[in-house]
Amino acid sequence: MIKLPAAAIWLIACAAFSQTISADRMRADLQFLSSDALEGRLSLRRGSEVAMQWIAAEFAKSGLKPGVGESFLQEFPLLEFRTDRKETCLIIGKRRETVTSQFPDDIDVRGAVVFAGFGITAPEFGYDDYAGLDARGKIALVFDHEPQEDDPRSIFNGTGNTRHAASRVKALNAQRHGAIAVLLANEPNRKHPSNAQRMARVPGSQAGSVRIAPQALADGEIKIPLASISEALAADLLRASGRQPGELQAAIDRSGKPQSMALPDTQVELRVVNEERRRGTAANVIGLLEGSDPELRKETIVFSAHYDHNGTAGSSVFPGADDNGSGTVAVVELARVFAGAAKRPKRSLLFAVFAAEERGLLGSYYYAVHPLRPIETTRAVINFDMIGRNETPSSQTDGLIQIAPDTSNELNLIGTINSPDYREVVEAANRRVGLSLNYKWDRDAALNIFQRSDQFPFTLRNVPAVWWFTGFHPDYHQPSDKVEKINFRKMEKITRLAYLAGEALADGTSVPRFVARP
Repeated sequence: MIKLPAAAIWLIACAAFSQTISADRMRADLQFLSSDALEGRLSLRRGSEVAMQWIAAEFAKSGLKPGVGESFLQEFPLLEFRTDRKETCLIIGKRRETVTSQFPDDIDVRGAVVFAGFGITAPEFGYDDYAGLDARGKIALVFDHEPQEDDPRSIFNGTGNTRHAASRVKALNAQRHGAIAVLLANEPNRKHPSNAQRMARVPGSQAGSVRIAPQALADGEIKIPLASISEALAADLLRASGRQPGELQAAIDRSGKPQSMALPDTQVELRVVNEERRRGTAANVIGLLEGSDPELRKETIVFSAHYDHNGTAGSSVFPGADDNGSGTVAVVELARVFAGAAKRPKRSLLFAVFAAEERGLLGSYYYAVHPLRPIETTRAVINFDMIGRNETPSSQTDGLIQIAPDTSNELNLIGTINSPDYREVVEAANRRVGLSLNYKWDRDAALNIFQRSDQFPFTLRNVPAVWWFTGFHPDYHQPSDKVEKINFRKMEKITRLAYLAGEALADGTSVPRFVARP
């Protein structure tokens, strides 16, 4: 018997493996998923239903076990609504001020206003805007983003975001402190575009916000309304304190300490009115490959993506080949490869393709509250969202992030700040793949990247979860995001890296830790 050298065995194994994950198969899948027949896969529309059923069929063919009893579909109720922009307002005395709110219920709340800084309670950073502040039964006025985000020495994450920058987190925190509503204002001393300005950089986004009705979980965690108000209105409300918004932010940034307070003699009424509302049912598509180890199979590694996109506008279809057809077909391909392997990993693998991500991560937020495997023993999440292109300059990123001249072999990993162990596993696996790994988005606060994909709800529950992302390009959310522009060779390498990293996470003797304070 001839004994081959270890290096030769490794090369043969790699050659066999590289034939397992098929770029051609993913191309065929993506040609279907991004075809005009699926009408842009808008949530609660026919195209997204077709995509959902296709994914479930592919999971079944691969040999996965259904994630929900005998079904691959985790159904959940959504509310689709349109806000009456004229009637939704803030009333101060006899004045009516225009505000922006996407709250699915008609509601009218009145109360005193308290200034709660950035609306953050972060014990891991020793910071709490609600310390000593009575917000019960009151309306909380808060700044967007986080303190000190222009300071590399910030008590939070230097020039990057943490979980606490998200407006959803601010609303939940206000709710926990007894507030009845939140007024969100842009931080006055920011050195980046506001969220509205950032969104306006994407061509057609304003028309899209009118065309596509908002959606919300029918029984979501957030029970109080959040309304965005103008900087002028925030300054008007804060005038009762004798201080200006910029002065208050500067004091917080300088000291790293809250400046929260009740605003004397400041009573307002927030009125949210919806002109229409309907109920629908969406579904996450979830399949399970049980682990081989009798004990470790109780633990879970998740591969995730989202299958919805932005529908149609007149005769134009938004095909979403990269966003996020690319991530969807990669999850389906990994399900086939893992299920067809001769040896199963020790820990169980969950393949989850979420609904309604474009409408606010609704499918993944639902799963995080209603997990099909215990969150406490979910050890890592590999989330794909846009893994099919080369990152190139666009109006969205212009002047806000540095993009390398050649990104044809580059993959961004977002969120490893909360799990250096996860990063080490991926980097070790990448020695066999050779992608250029970039972590620049963990140092960004301008584009809110960290909170914009389906890994985020898992991080709120202290699960090591990372977004795998090849970056923005001018075709983002455009009818031109077509399959012909996908870099399938690069996508194959990314999927291969995910296989190796997922296998290492599933078989490792230790599991990655979640580090709340980067």
